[in-house]
Amino acid sequence: MKKVEMIIRPEKLEEVKELLNELQIHGMTTTMVSGCGNQKGRKKIYRGTEFSMNLLPKVKVETVVHDEIVNELITKVAEAVRTGEVGDGKIFVYNVEQALKIRTGERNEEAL
Repeated sequence: MKKVEMIIRPEKLEEVKELLNELQIHGMTTTMVSGCGNQKGRKKIYRGTEFSMNLLPKVKVETVVHDEIVNELITKVAEAVRTGEVGDGKIFVYNVEQALKIRTGERNEEAL
């Protein structure tokens, strides 16, 4: 099992939700987050004064999936959310050692 963590632009959330549904991935967690990458945020001008906005609004989408579909998932998500501009986001993949569905007691692959 793999945990896939996607940090994306907020306006791309609906596209990612539709894609997960198409891939029969029904469990996800979303969190509104702020962050910056190589671009170090962006500069804005307010009433003639320049100031930095170091943390940009993003959405973190997390899901745990079977190993076999990880590559397809990250390829399709990257294609769906890519704008070609700085700040498109990142995708991280982690190993998951165990999973437990609390309600039924199912473990690991069955818990997904």
